[in-house]
Amino acid sequence: MYVTQLTGFFTAIGRDDRITSMHISVYMALFQFWNLNSFRNPVYITRREVMQTAKVQRNSYHKCMKDLHAFGYIQYIPSFHPILGSQVYLHNLLTTNNTLCNIIS
Repeated sequence: MYVTQLTGFFTAIGRDDRITSMHISVYMALFQFWNLNSFRNPVYITRREVMQTAKVQRNSYHKCMKDLHAFGYIQYIPSFHPILGSQVYLHNLLTTNNTLCNIIS
């Protein structure tokens, strides 16, 4: 699952001109939290943890999360509760026959 997901992600971003290095950094931080969650969805995150791991500032974090959600790489369900984390689902970027899912509009 680990290698397949990374392969799907890097294949997808290679074809997606909307993706910047900031998006990649945030996605890789989310991927690490997903890894620590034994590759189970959803992953519960806090903005602070993702910003620290991705080495991005608040404005970049919010833009990247919104974009990654809109572009189809993740499903982001923000939490406005001070203790509960937001939920992130990492989408399977490869189909069962190892072809890239159509996430690029």
